[in-house]
Amino acid sequence: MLDFGDLEMLTNGEAAELLRIKGQTLRKWRLVGRGPVFTRIGGRVRYRKSDLEAFLAGHRFRSTAEETVGGGLA
Repeated sequence: MLDFGDLEMLTNGEAAELLRIKGQTLRKWRLVGRGPVFTRIGGRVRYRKSDLEAFLAGHRFRSTAEETVGGGLA
C-alpha cells in the first residue's frame, strides 16, 4: 500500500545527485534492473526518496568479499 506521506518524488538528475553518481549511470542501472525502484508517471521517471534510502541501506558492506557474494548488511 502506498504511503501518501512519502510522495517526495525526485527526477533522475536529483536522484543521481543524492546518490552521488551520474544521471547516465542511474539510467543504465534502470535498463538492467540494478538500480533503485522507480515510478513512471506519464512517461517520466521519478524516484521516491524513501526508495533511494532503502536502496542505499541494501548496499552496505563490511568487506569487499561480501560484495562479490552479493550479501549486504540488513
